[in-house]
Amino acid sequence: MTPKKIFAATGALALTATMALAAMDNPMVGGAEMYPEKNIIENAVNSADHETLVAAVKAAGLVETLQGEGPFTVFAPTDAAFGMLKDGAVEALLQPEAKKQLTQILTCHVVGADAMAMAIKGMIDDDGGMHVVPTLGGCELKATYSGDKIMLEDERGRVINVTIADVKQSNGVIHVVDRVILPPRP
Repeated sequence: MTPKKIFAATGALALTATMALAAMDNPMVGGAEMYPEKNIIENAVNSADHETLVAAVKAAGLVETLQGEGPFTVFAPTDAAFGMLKDGAVEALLQPEAKKQLTQILTCHVVGADAMAMAIKGMIDDDGGMHVVPTLGGCELKATYSGDKIMLEDERGRVINVTIADVKQSNGVIHVVDRVILPPRP
């Protein structure tokens, strides 16, 4: 092997090792590594548990926004969470005529800050056990916690649990949640 090939192979191995170590800092989501140097969309598309969310983000035209600089905190509902909605609701929301409603629902999952779990818990403690979290979609979530588990209550009184916290992204953080956050009823 020539010195040039050895150098190239060594460089590739070092890059692979560096990426693997960086991903180890993040929990896996949907069977996929989550790389902190990638943005929210670049990571989300690899999660087998977030195919509905990715389709919804595309249908709402929010891909470019969530690839942007941020910072963003995204409470990312799983496919199972979308499956808990009424029969036909997801299909209806993905239709072009429902784009405004879909956009509001999705932006109720996004906060314009980089809020890791410990920071959220600190705000909850500072506010006496419950912290109001304003979202980019105009929703106000009530955040509480018990032990290591963070819970959110949407404006319909539904409790949403963070099931995987602190998935670092280049433009913020993802917290996987077990329910879709819904805005208040009109």
